[in-house]
Amino acid sequence: MTASIDPVTFAVLKSALESIVDDMAYTVMRTARSPIVRDVLDYSTTMCDAQGRILAQAKTVALHLGAVPDAVDSLMKHYGDDLHPGDVIIFNDPYDGGMHLPDIFMFKPIFSGDRHVGFSVVICHHCDMGGRVPGSNASDSTEIFQEGLRIPPLKLFSKGVRNDTLFAMIRTNVRLPALVVGDLEAQLATCALGERELLRLVDKYGADMLEEFLEEFLDYGERLTRKAFAEWPDGDYTFTDYIDGDGFDETPIPIKVTITVKGDHLTVDFTGSAPQVRGAINSTLSFVKSATYLGIRCVLDNDVPNNAGIYRCIDVSAPKGTLLNPEFPAPVAARALTGYRVADTVLGALAGIVPGRVAAAGEGGNSVVCLGGYDKQTREPFILVDMINGALGGRATLDGVDGVTNPCQNMSNMPVEIMEATYPIRIEEYGLRPDSCGAGKQRGGLSVIRSYRLLADEAVMQLRTDRYQTRPYGLFGGAPGAPSLNLFAQSGAAEDFELLNSKVTREITRGALLRHEQAGGGGYGNPFDRTPEAVLEDVLDGKITVGFARKEFGVAVNGNTLDMVETEALRRAQVA
Repeated sequence: MTASIDPVTFAVLKSALESIVDDMAYTVMRTARSPIVRDVLDYSTTMCDAQGRILAQAKTVALHLGAVPDAVDSLMKHYGDDLHPGDVIIFNDPYDGGMHLPDIFMFKPIFSGDRHVGFSVVICHHCDMGGRVPGSNASDSTEIFQEGLRIPPLKLFSKGVRNDTLFAMIRTNVRLPALVVGDLEAQLATCALGERELLRLVDKYGADMLEEFLEEFLDYGERLTRKAFAEWPDGDYTFTDYIDGDGFDETPIPIKVTITVKGDHLTVDFTGSAPQVRGAINSTLSFVKSATYLGIRCVLDNDVPNNAGIYRCIDVSAPKGTLLNPEFPAPVAARALTGYRVADTVLGALAGIVPGRVAAAGEGGNSVVCLGGYDKQTREPFILVDMINGALGGRATLDGVDGVTNPCQNMSNMPVEIMEATYPIRIEEYGLRPDSCGAGKQRGGLSVIRSYRLLADEAVMQLRTDRYQTRPYGLFGGAPGAPSLNLFAQSGAAEDFELLNSKVTREITRGALLRHEQAGGGGYGNPFDRTPEAVLEDVLDGKITVGFARKEFGVAVNGNTLDMVETEALRRAQVA
């Protein structure tokens, strides 16, 4: 601590910042218009200092926030000497500070008098940004120009004056202008709340003291991070994971990482990863950095603050022209999938460094089902963007969690009631997928099944799913989770189901039935080390079948009881 900031004041200010960003997160949820923001919770909030360094972040979509430093660099390049009270800057261009077009960054510079003291920041995934398909999120776009409206860093408000030209440009280019502008208004309200609360701290403690605290707070985050890294064994740790093709070519796409631990610093290098691809799963380097920071943050202690001090201890690189750092005008709409796989890959490498802190792979990130079209009579558009969150992998001392959000996301499955009330869709099945867990001493989590029936005359169906071929990995003898499946019947009859690829865009008509079965979480440890009693409990709960228990765990279940004699024989035979 510095001489003028005692430990109690430091703790109070730390908690105050964390409370501000959480209040901002609740404000978005209460004021947003579109289901993808309001109900799925695809948004993030954070506060930055005047240099754009993250001070605190809400428990929202973690994958967004590590991209803020590169976004700030772009903002400052455009407006470094032209920021004023009342300004609000927005942008979404992946090649100028953004990630993909539906994610709009909003920065509100905060001033105390003439002194710039920070930024209030909100990122929301908007339901549509125009382009060739509803939702602007298709995997099969082949260049950025097909994906929708690109917004470079522009002032939505300048010195408090509304930029009606920019609002008009956005309204004209999106399919659901009322929802998009409504969500922009929610972002504005949230930025204003962040501004108000930070200025309350300035009024109470003074701008000089607050600035001194912010520097110390960032240094504190760095110190704790370096202390953790210094305890890790030096060396190079490599891991490779895969994406199941880009929608044009089903050849698995490798993501390779090498983490070098040297003293209290990490170097993370993605050399050896695939070249950029034709489809829209390419990812900006800023998003790759964000996924990397997130994976590493997951294995640090809870008392390490989520601020930019962590980033000082980590260098991240990926060769230009690769999947993880594409050349313009590569498409990037479905880049979230690649971010999830980057996090899985980083965690796979970390399992060789801090094994007890890393879980087996989860479902692979959310699956996206998008159904968009127009009412035949009114020509009113509808766009369902459903992001299905599924399962966590087994952990060192605990099973994976069933039907829960991936740690990259902190999102929610859209309630069936909201979906059916808002869109011409009927959900005919929604529940856990039996036998989807990877076997292990600690089994993986069970994933989710959703079945959709189209009630409109026609729609464009887009699927962005994965983990078909490369199943979620287990660790230390644990089995991989079940692969994902897309089953589709235009007739609407389950007996007519056809197996689709993982990434699909196609036109469908009334009555069509889609069933998505998400991949399950990987197992942790040898399945034969799991107690037969725990296996029996899963059978009785309907999470696994009797056949799965016998095959994967070597446990015989007869009715509601264990056959311990047969179980011992099964396990002895497997070991032999």
